[in-house]
Amino acid sequence: MERRTPEVAPSDPACYHPRTHAAIGNLHTRAVGGVMGHKKKFLSGKKIYPDPITVDLPVDRLIDETFLAYNGGRLQEACRLFADRMLQDDVTVGISLSGALTPAGVGRSCIIPLIKAGFIDWIASTGANLYHDTHFGLGMSLHRGTHRIDDAVLRQEEVIRIYDILFDYNVLLDTDKYLRTIMKEPPFCKVMGTAELHYLLGKYLAAREKEFGVEDSCILTTAYRAAVPCYVSSPGDSSIGMNIAELALRETGPRIDVSLDVNETAAIVWEAKQRKGKSAVLILGGGSPKNFVLQTEPQIQEVLGLPDRGHDYFVQITDARPDSGGLSGATPAEAVSWGKVDPDMLADSVVVYADSTIAAPLLTAYALKRAKARRLKRLYDRRVELVGKLKTAFLSRDRQRQQSPR
Repeated sequence: MERRTPEVAPSDPACYHPRTHAAIGNLHTRAVGGVMGHKKKFLSGKKIYPDPITVDLPVDRLIDETFLAYNGGRLQEACRLFADRMLQDDVTVGISLSGALTPAGVGRSCIIPLIKAGFIDWIASTGANLYHDTHFGLGMSLHRGTHRIDDAVLRQEEVIRIYDILFDYNVLLDTDKYLRTIMKEPPFCKVMGTAELHYLLGKYLAAREKEFGVEDSCILTTAYRAAVPCYVSSPGDSSIGMNIAELALRETGPRIDVSLDVNETAAIVWEAKQRKGKSAVLILGGGSPKNFVLQTEPQIQEVLGLPDRGHDYFVQITDARPDSGGLSGATPAEAVSWGKVDPDMLADSVVVYADSTIAAPLLTAYALKRAKARRLKRLYDRRVELVGKLKTAFLSRDRQRQQSPR
């Protein structure tokens, strides 16, 4: 029977052999000089060994010190990118709002403080978010409830449900009545974009706030005072649009020109880049508002033919998957192929797969703690000027193309 030498670890002196030792040494040399030589780089990240959370740990340190991996890690990256890079003075920040955020209180808890700190320069939202925002401006009540409830009973009791938010059906009826009443007033009865529409709504609601001795009850009043333009990409797809349609049957009220919105938002981004600044987008959710903040770059490059490279910073908080092909889940890398995001700035983009009602308050608290307030850009007041600059650049470029030999 053949005797076999026991397998012993090469480092064991009992199995030392010059040829074996040399072979091992050569293997190590090849590894250091080859693929395995990158090991040190791969393992250069901060060691995961957080201190236990204490009762007095502030939110910014909580995020920096304990949000270390998975979507917690991505949220930490998003917070740092937003506070450290996107909130520099030379960056113009657009935010998109989709999903029922204002009924859940995100408008008052997050968007209003960000506007007042100068951290949001322009907004693209669903009409529904600004409609429900109006409830707060009118002093109406929405209540915490439960999703485990019989909706047939709610219908009988005239109670509206948005998942676990409950409110009286009259909140809708009274808000509709208020909107139709003020939108018959002379300032509204003309052709306008959605920025002007929501500015006027904010102005009327701000006057109401003054009567009741309150301030910043809703996004619209805060944005009005800060001259932050609020755009809605699908103005007919909300109760505000439905009430405008009712007024149209009476041949009165606003007439919305969506081309104004497209050109104004493109002009905002164009101006940001032309003055050697940067453009950033903060996307809460997806849907049409996400596309609206991002399509500014294809509008500039593809349609108007002006040279540009896309947005510089991109942060999205979403629960949508990219593999279903919908825009809501599309990644910043995919947006590069459309010219929406600058390929050289792709490292400055983060996607957090989370519910906005969880992530937005944390990001807001982090930014308010870490970044200093910025001077308001008051872009609403500069809309005509900015579109004029964009138009001049477009017509000049168009003439050059027509005169160039084919």
